[in-house]
Amino acid sequence: MKRERDSTDADPNATIKKRQTCATPKQDFRDDLFDAQTLKSYQDSYANSQPYKHGVLSNLVQPTLLRQVRDEIRNQISFTPKETDIYKIHQSGDLANLDGLDDGSLKDLPALLKLRDALYSPDFRNFISSISQSGPLSGAKTDMAINVYTPGCHLLCHDDVIGTRRVSYILYLTDPDQPWKPEWGGALRLYPTHKEKREDGSQVKIPDPEFDVVIPPAFNQLSFFAVQPGESFHDVEEVYFADSETSEDDGGRVRMAISGWFHIPQPGEEGFEEGLEQRLAEKSSLAQLQGNASEFDLPQPAWTSLDAKEETLVEEDDEELSEENCEFLVKYLKADYLVPETVEELNSMFVDESSLRVGQFLCPAFESRLRTWVEKRDGYSSGQRAGDLNHFNLSRPPHKHRYLYRQPSQSSGQDTDAPLDELVNHLFPSRHFRKWLSLVTGFSTTGLDCLIRRFRRGLDYTLATQYEEDDPQLELCLSLSPWKQWEEENDDEDDMEVEAGEDNNGTTHKVKDSAQQPNGKDKDSNKPESYGGYEIYLAGDEEEEEQDAGEVPTSMTGAGTRKSRQDPAIYRSNDADDDDGVLFSMPATWNQLSIVLRDQGTMRFVKYVSQAAGGDRWDICADYKVQDDADD
Repeated sequence: MKRERDSTDADPNATIKKRQTCATPKQDFRDDLFDAQTLKSYQDSYANSQPYKHGVLSNLVQPTLLRQVRDEIRNQISFTPKETDIYKIHQSGDLANLDGLDDGSLKDLPALLKLRDALYSPDFRNFISSISQSGPLSGAKTDMAINVYTPGCHLLCHDDVIGTRRVSYILYLTDPDQPWKPEWGGALRLYPTHKEKREDGSQVKIPDPEFDVVIPPAFNQLSFFAVQPGESFHDVEEVYFADSETSEDDGGRVRMAISGWFHIPQPGEEGFEEGLEQRLAEKSSLAQLQGNASEFDLPQPAWTSLDAKEETLVEEDDEELSEENCEFLVKYLKADYLVPETVEELNSMFVDESSLRVGQFLCPAFESRLRTWVEKRDGYSSGQRAGDLNHFNLSRPPHKHRYLYRQPSQSSGQDTDAPLDELVNHLFPSRHFRKWLSLVTGFSTTGLDCLIRRFRRGLDYTLATQYEEDDPQLELCLSLSPWKQWEEENDDEDDMEVEAGEDNNGTTHKVKDSAQQPNGKDKDSNKPESYGGYEIYLAGDEEEEEQDAGEVPTSMTGAGTRKSRQDPAIYRSNDADDDDGVLFSMPATWNQLSIVLRDQGTMRFVKYVSQAAGGDRWDICADYKVQDDADD
């Protein structure tokens, strides 16, 4: 939903005066919180924390007040399930405008209003500032929302660097009578960074692909940290589904929390600095540009030129596969796809849609050998820590993607009988396959970048990125995910709801609203509606639309509010003809090939694979540089 009123529209001085008429908020916090000894203890702990400075305050608020807040939220506030490439949550509206609510609304939320005023009171702001050494914090600009994570919900790696935010915090409202267990997930996880030196001599901080601090939720616990551009990377661990065989009463594993930020002082407040907001914006933009630099990403593109092959791909009058082509391809492809009539039919479909799905792509003999190889390894989990990755490498950085991969150059001498490597080393680069591809698409290929990928359940994903090149490219993805449930999801694909919807960003693309309710009750709390792992192509924004968009309202997840060319977590819906912006989608499945002609601005991502999935997503990506045969 959109904000009904932005907090910055109000007179900040009037807001401050209104709160100062209330009783001192100290009585709303635990009795010894503001003692000098307590403050010193938290200051020392914060100063010595890693991987970046952060604090954890236990038993922060008087329990009676927090229980009242929790009851008000459960009874009075509605939640909207939202899902993008970077998160899946149930979200309330922005609570920053509580002062603007009418008397009828306020009377139903007295405890929540009291808590909000206590958190943004001078005493508590000074307390947080003294610990974090963040500088003065605003009491006029409040910024908070309630997020509910039920099983399957998650928030992937990001750094919270947006606008005037100075300190991020999260106050947990989990069930006080049923303590949260770490094995349920839902933890705040912090990522270390390391420095890399660029060609111009400058240094940039890059987040490591693996977190090293885990802070599980607990009722009445506040976790916080000063927002640091390019450094304060964190995520929220998936809330895990209960084992179907467990008899434990876990209350539905509802992770409720208030997420918010303290901002720099506003005009009229003590500590206000003229020009500070602009300087912070410039610093944030610089960190964003450095973070988007791709020279330290893994994997790096490994293009192979196809111009120097022994024979041309397609002769002028050669509109069918030769006998030699077929003799080679029949060892890999299902024979039906080599028949001229079938090739012509595929070409007709591709010309109409610029995309294509080819089911049961590999021939039975090769498919059987490949399935045996993948299933043997699919049952083996590589886990979180990189180490024994079975000849795979770990992609990075995590605010862009995380998955296991290997490239053709890496497969030499490693598991040389692997059928996956046979495909990337022999089939996809071959002139025979490239001729088949040319007949199907109408494009000749001039370059190839091939990659084997494994998306581990409970760990891996890619966030949406735009294709920036002027010339289009053909992108093939052979999905090789053997878990049977993937195939069942594929059978139900026509029922998959993919829609564009609005959230606090104004326009956020929403992929399949969750069936779970924030109270933890759903159709089957032990079975997700979707396991993720699907691949999506989305239409990008027109440049002129972005120029007219102005400032994008704040995302209440903390995942980002930059315009979509800068932050692919934000998708815009297209207004005409109910077009939801989704150009192409394909779930994880077995032995299905997708072919997509991708042009400039198109976004693409693979959704995070839930831990509840019974298998990983495996695939082979083959990107081809092309030239249109009609231009020859």
